[in-house]
Amino acid sequence: MSRRPPRGEYIETDTGNKVARKATLVGTQNIMLGGKTVIQPEVMIRGDLVRSIQSSSSSSSSSGTPNNTAVAIGRYCFLSRASCLRPPGRFYKGAFTYMPLRMGDHVFVGPSSVIQAASIGSHVHIGARVVVGEFAIIKDYVRVLDETVIPPNMVIPSFSIVAGQPARVIGEVPEGGHEAFELRDLYKTVGNNPQPPAS
Repeated sequence: MSRRPPRGEYIETDTGNKVARKATLVGTQNIMLGGKTVIQPEVMIRGDLVRSIQSSSSSSSSSGTPNNTAVAIGRYCFLSRASCLRPPGRFYKGAFTYMPLRMGDHVFVGPSSVIQAASIGSHVHIGARVVVGEFAIIKDYVRVLDETVIPPNMVIPSFSIVAGQPARVIGEVPEGGHEAFELRDLYKTVGNNPQPPAS
């Protein structure tokens, strides 16, 4: 009798993150997970795309060490199957470099979506097959509908509903509709010991 428990589909970290064994995380030392985040199979997170420019003097950095976080993900985020997170890149001081991709809490990323935003706020729902262009900024409580293409550098205000190719604001999240962005119950349905959703 083997003493080791059977290998589940997900690896659970000390902070409650559930990472599928079939997910691809490149440059894990540059990926920060806030806790209770679900990363489904076939998800790709490109932590290897980090800022390549070092500051000329150590005094310009407050901590003294370079910040090499490529992707920072908040709490209770859900990355659906085959979605991809890549930090945005650009030329800066004559060299090509990547800037960090920052994601708030309770962010849902739908299947087969590609995210290259500079920042995504909290309580954001991104549908399936969405493309978020480089350096786009999505504020809090935003719903991005399926197959939307958000152009690079677009800023989407809070409480917006966005759709189209290219994306445009088509409505706003109704008053009292903010609970729909909570991902705590969805988190509980995933993993090696899933719990059925509360009725």
